[in-house]
Amino acid sequence: MENLNWSELPFGYLKTDYNIRCYYQHGQWGELEVNSSEVINIHMAATCLHYGQEAFEGLKAFRGKDGKIRVFRMDENALRLQASSRGIKMAEFPVEKFQEAVRKVIRLNERFVPPCGSGASLYIRPLLLGMEAKVGVSPASEYMFLVFVTPVGPYFKTGFKPVPVCIMREYDRAAPHGTGAFKVGGNYAASLVAGNIANEKGYATILYLDPKEKKYIDECGPANFFAIRNNTYITSASESILPSITNMSLRQLAADMGLKVECRPIPIEELSTFEEAAECGTAAVVTPISRIDDLNESRSYLFSFDGKPGAVCEKLYHKLLAIQTGDEPDPYGWTEIIV
Repeated sequence: MENLNWSELPFGYLKTDYNIRCYYQHGQWGELEVNSSEVINIHMAATCLHYGQEAFEGLKAFRGKDGKIRVFRMDENALRLQASSRGIKMAEFPVEKFQEAVRKVIRLNERFVPPCGSGASLYIRPLLLGMEAKVGVSPASEYMFLVFVTPVGPYFKTGFKPVPVCIMREYDRAAPHGTGAFKVGGNYAASLVAGNIANEKGYATILYLDPKEKKYIDECGPANFFAIRNNTYITSASESILPSITNMSLRQLAADMGLKVECRPIPIEELSTFEEAAECGTAAVVTPISRIDDLNESRSYLFSFDGKPGAVCEKLYHKLLAIQTGDEPDPYGWTEIIV
């Protein structure tokens, strides 16, 4: 660990000491098990491999100036994993057991929690897999819950700086009435082609429009979208959008800062009226958008003229981070001190 440059960490995987596992068999979940292996034993006919019975979560733990380690809103992650499980017919992992697993994996890997001020955090990845061997399309009766951790830097290499985003109407992230509102691997697989094209063109990510009419802002590939106009926080509402816990938190912070909050369908025409725009999520945190290029319409929407974040985005970002790290009081009960 002494050779690790915390402030230069990428957003990627780094081996840590332990992970936690739990198995669902005969209609019930077993006890949590500590494991030091990075490998899982899985049947070649498991439903997670063939029929997409796989869901996951992402949350973070932070080391504060006081040396304490805090985890952010893990109850909401547990509830969202249950929602994903219902969406693709998997056994629901109990909230209390989820929280116990997260506490345990953080404590076991405490030495990997980055120091305060490094700009890095401990990323926590819970994973739920259908394990039963089947060749017919039906839900599994056996499941595995796994949670591992890895220290990470910012999701975008630029950190908290505005990034360019593009719109390409020929690609969809999720289908209407599909799995867009659930955190399942298939949604991310569906975004890989468009995301790669966007990256090759110099964009940080793609901003998807609604998959039915292509009239409304949906979400970015890895994050929710929000915008600021006339002291109002505006974010997209759609059944194909993943309900971001970060976005939920920012809406509360914005309201308490005196902003009006609107969660509604956003017509693409409104882009030209916004003062600020950003994407948000556990990985992206708050990432301001410098411009949105509509590649089909050959039109650009500018939100940053000097390469700096907008004032409201900056205030929200620092407020959220201050609560996560313990620099400011947490009146909402969002954080839990682990160590």
